[in-house]
Amino acid sequence: MSQLQSSWEMHQQSVAYLPDTDMETMAASTSLPDPAGEFDRNVPRICGVCGDRATGFHFNAMTCEGCKGFFRRSMKRKAMFTCPFNGDCKITKDNRRHCQACRLKRCVDIGMMKEFILTDEEVQRKREMILKRKEEEALKESLKPKLSEEQQKVIDVLLEAHHKTYDPTYADFTKFRPPVRSNSSSRGAARSSSILTQDLSSEDSTDLFGSDAFSTFPESVEPQMFSNLVLSEENDESSSMNIDFSHLSMLPHLADLVSYSIQKVIGFAKMIPGFRDLTAEDQIALLKSSAIEVIMLRSNQSFTLEDMTWTCGSNDFKYRISDVTQAGHSMDLLEPLVKFQIGLKKLNLHEEEHVLLMAICILSPGRRTLDRLSDILQTYIRCRHPPPGSRLLYAKMIQKLADLRSLNEEHSKQYRCLSFQPEHSMQLTPLVLEVFGNEIS
Repeated sequence: MSQLQSSWEMHQQSVAYLPDTDMETMAASTSLPDPAGEFDRNVPRICGVCGDRATGFHFNAMTCEGCKGFFRRSMKRKAMFTCPFNGDCKITKDNRRHCQACRLKRCVDIGMMKEFILTDEEVQRKREMILKRKEEEALKESLKPKLSEEQQKVIDVLLEAHHKTYDPTYADFTKFRPPVRSNSSSRGAARSSSILTQDLSSEDSTDLFGSDAFSTFPESVEPQMFSNLVLSEENDESSSMNIDFSHLSMLPHLADLVSYSIQKVIGFAKMIPGFRDLTAEDQIALLKSSAIEVIMLRSNQSFTLEDMTWTCGSNDFKYRISDVTQAGHSMDLLEPLVKFQIGLKKLNLHEEEHVLLMAICILSPGRRTLDRLSDILQTYIRCRHPPPGSRLLYAKMIQKLADLRSLNEEHSKQYRCLSFQPEHSMQLTPLVLEVFGNEIS
C-alpha cells in the first residue's frame, strides 16, 4: 500500500496541474460579501476546504484564493477525479494538491456551487463594467472643483490670522473694567439690551491698559493708525432711540470689550493677503467701516443657541441682552442682531468659511472688492462642504453681509445718541471714540 501511495504522489507531481492562482480571479470570482455581523473583522477567517487563510465568500462558501481557483477550474472543465485511496483524504494547506477528488468533494460539502461561476462572456461583461465604472469615476473626479495650492495657502494664512487674534479662553476679559449688572428694569433698559456690544467681542484700548497686556498680540496692533479718523455721517436722530441713559452700569466694561475687539480686528486685517498693499488711508477707511461688522461676525463663535447668550468663559462674562441694554443700546439693534446670530449659527460654517467671510466683510463690494476671496470661498464650499449644508450656502453667506450693513447703520445711530451724552462718552475708550466717532466737540 505504501508503494502504491508513493507512486501516486510521484505521478501527481509529474501531472501538469493548473496553478492555484488564476488570472481571471478578479473578474470571474463573483465572491459574495460577508453576511452582515456574521464575522468579527479581527478574527482570522479560515478556508472551509483546506484550513488556509480565507479571503472571503467564493461561490457561496468561505475559502482561500487557491481553493476558489481550483473549484472554478474543475467546474468549467467538468473534471472527473478519482481518489486512489479510500475517498476520505483529510485536505490541508500542505497536501491540498495531492488528492483532487477529495478536495473537490470538500468544496461541494461546504456549499460551493457551480451556479455561481461566471461564463467567459459574463467575465468579459463584468470586466467591461468595472472598467467603465472606473473611467466614469475618474472623469467625475477630474471635473470636480479643487482648491489650488495658492487658494489653500490663502485659507491657511487667514486661519492663522484668526487663531492669533481670537482667544477662545477669553482670558484677557479680566483686564477690562469689571461688569456691573444693574437690577433696574426701567422701560428703557428693558427695550435696549445689547448683545451686540458684548458680542462685538467688546475689547479694550492700549490707553486703558499698559503695553504689557497686549505684548503677545500679532504685529503689535497700532491704534494710532486711527488717530486722524473723522466720521462724516450726519448726526441724524433716530426716532426709535427710547433709551434710559441713567442706568448704563455695563457701559465701561462693554466699552473695553469693544475696544479690545477692534484691536483684534485690526490685527486680523493686517494679515489678510493684499491688505497691507493698500494705502494707509484705504486701510483706515476699510477698518473704520467694517470694524463693528467683523466684531459681530467674531462674536458668533461665543453665541449659544440654547440660551441666546454670548458665553465667554465664566458667568461674569456671560452676556445677555439685558446686559447690553445697560450699555446704551435699544432693541431696534438687539432684536435684528440676535436674529442675525441665530441665522449665522445655524449655517454651521466651517472655520475656513468663517475666516473667509470675515476677510470678505473687510474688503467687500462698496468698500473694496476682492474677487479672489469670493472665488476661494465658493470653491471651498463646492469642494469641502458636503450637502445638504452646502446648498445655497454662498448666497446665504452673502446675505449675511447685507444684514450686517443694516446692523452697522443702526449701531451708528445708537452710538451717536450715546456719544451725545458727555457723562457717557467719557466712559468710552479713545480707540472706540476714534473708530466710531466722537460727537462731543
